[in-house]
Amino acid sequence: MRNENFSYLCAAEPITICMRRRLFLSLAVMLAIGTQAKVRLPHMICDNMVLQQQTDARLWGWAKPGNTVRVSTSWMRQGAVVTAKADKAGKWKLTVKTPKASYDALWLTFDDGEGAVTVRNVVSGEVWVCAGQSNMEMPVKGFWGCPVKDYNQTVIDAKNHRGVRSVKIPSTMRMEPQDDADCQWRECSPETVGDFSATGYFFARVMHTALDIPIGLIEANKGGTRVESWLTKENLQKYTTEPTDSAGIVAFKPEYDYQRALLWGNGTFNPILNYTVKGILFYQGCSNVGDPGNQYSERLKLLVEQWRQQFGLGEIPFYFVEIAPFHYDDVNGTAGALLREQQFRAQQLIPNSSLVCTNDLVYPYETTQIHPAQKQQVGERLAFTALARDYGFSQVLYKSSSYKDMTVKDGAVYLHLQDNYHADAPYEQIQGFEVAGDDRVFHPATARHFWQPGGGYWDEAIIVSSPEVSKPVAVRYCFRNFQLGNVSNAANLPLFPFRTDSW
Repeated sequence: MRNENFSYLCAAEPITICMRRRLFLSLAVMLAIGTQAKVRLPHMICDNMVLQQQTDARLWGWAKPGNTVRVSTSWMRQGAVVTAKADKAGKWKLTVKTPKASYDALWLTFDDGEGAVTVRNVVSGEVWVCAGQSNMEMPVKGFWGCPVKDYNQTVIDAKNHRGVRSVKIPSTMRMEPQDDADCQWRECSPETVGDFSATGYFFARVMHTALDIPIGLIEANKGGTRVESWLTKENLQKYTTEPTDSAGIVAFKPEYDYQRALLWGNGTFNPILNYTVKGILFYQGCSNVGDPGNQYSERLKLLVEQWRQQFGLGEIPFYFVEIAPFHYDDVNGTAGALLREQQFRAQQLIPNSSLVCTNDLVYPYETTQIHPAQKQQVGERLAFTALARDYGFSQVLYKSSSYKDMTVKDGAVYLHLQDNYHADAPYEQIQGFEVAGDDRVFHPATARHFWQPGGGYWDEAIIVSSPEVSKPVAVRYCFRNFQLGNVSNAANLPLFPFRTDSW
């Protein structure tokens, strides 16, 4: 996570200066349209882009007000065009039906009668958004002092995944929603893969292998951002106490600029909202650790509703990542655990969503490493989720097990888990459990398997006990800022951290 210079923002300047600059920019855009005398496209619509396959994909841009823009493509019948008329502000938007996914190089030509623009080497495939904070932003080549595991092997293997492409939206703060961003699509190769989002790329690599079609990633994220950083002005005003005017934003002084609300959504996410996508991948939460009550889950639900409404594509998939173990200034504290609990709750609140567990994806020595090195498994688990839920891979197991219920008998707690695919592993030396009595003091617990035939099936449970607690009333599993357990299911996916108490 890096600090940014906030001085260039309109929010940090007198409003009159800001207004003059916006007026100057608007005049400059109008002048450019007039002098170039040809249709202008947003940077995202460019050579090498990936179109969402077999849908009505949106295309948009600017032209001289009143001009009719005609779009022709390599896959439409000869002479066929789709048209749109530029409004008084010079804006236009239309849709084209896209072909089935393939590696065939396609082209599109945009012509307003005064000059044509052709976009080449376009492919049709599956397009996913990579949103969130630094653990989504973290590239394959890593951050300074934060490596990604197996970097060299990833670079060497990249030649096998040239069907993966991505576009990185510059991380920019703006007071007003932006329609465009300075970016371009890039093809995956050993020379370029290092700059791809690591989590996004490892997701795309599995998808590319499984589907054998082009996969496009739109990287719209920023390290250190809070969930509030991506909410609109209207939602912030209605549901939060965050400042949304320039003076209030300047007066609000967080430790880092990346913690500011509103601005990142305006500058970094808004430019992609016209693009037609399949779904959203989200890795965020560290900067909201410490939020009270259910605030995080409610605001994440609000953000997903907002994005779905803005994209206008229905209830598109939203697959997100649990924050990894981290000390948060106190290894044995629970602030991080409470945020993970909020993420699990959000999964239950948000339709067509799924949460990836990462409790096993840190090394014991990464206590103070906010960017764990094991990004490959994070991306893979997101891909397993998408393949199983959206692409017909019914035999791919993607769920982590989670707490179901408990009973107390003879001084021990019998725990049942759900989504374990009939296997709680490991067989011996189970780690990560704590148990407490009425005094609410948790003690490290021993755990073992229990099987008992009954009703035509085997009752499988984990028995948890401690010699320090004769009458247990509550159990916790990895419910600390940094605590590593080892329970997994038949898919080798880790058990979600949980608590049975509400203390």
